[in-house]
Amino acid sequence: MASTVLNHALFFLLAVFATFSMVQASDPDILSDFIVPGLGSPNNIDGDFFTFNGMRGIFNSQLPPNFKATKASLAEFPALNGQSVSTAVLQFPAGAVNPPHTHPRSAELLFVVEGSLEVGFIDTTNKLYTQTLQLGDMFVFPKGLVHFQYNGDSKNPAMAISAFGSANAGTVSVPANVFATGIDDGILAKAFKTDVATIQKIKTGLASKNA
Repeated sequence: MASTVLNHALFFLLAVFATFSMVQASDPDILSDFIVPGLGSPNNIDGDFFTFNGMRGIFNSQLPPNFKATKASLAEFPALNGQSVSTAVLQFPAGAVNPPHTHPRSAELLFVVEGSLEVGFIDTTNKLYTQTLQLGDMFVFPKGLVHFQYNGDSKNPAMAISAFGSANAGTVSVPANVFATGIDDGILAKAFKTDVATIQKIKTGLASKNA
């Protein structure tokens, strides 16, 4: 099974990076072949700089207990600076959800390599677009729009690979952004037309899951 997943993943990554090389991405153009961190010299760079092994073994590893995103973005892979690409492997145990979130600097192209996923996004008119994806399906989440992924299977895991047209797409989690950033409980209660006790219960629930 792991080899099948890996083959799907490799095909997807090749297709995505070939596509990104032919279109204008969101990151600024650079005036050199690549960007050397700090004041380093290109003469001191070798193949190790362009290699990321942070996902080595991920397709054969034990399934995490909760949703997990393993990223290869600018923070984890400095060679991506100026290259307008990044990726992530998303692992979903049975019943796991990637909560509503946005990527302010890039669209996201999702490719399912194991199981199935229920996905969706909301546009600026508050219209919801949803789909149930099967193995081999792709779905695009437009840049900056709130979206989610959910493994509705109560017994089987799911896995997907996401590609971004930015080295630093950014992730803004809606629950954390709203309820875990210090906005006054009274303001939130009025905004959501509920009471302070309900807001505090939501905050407590989020805090316990992140503990």
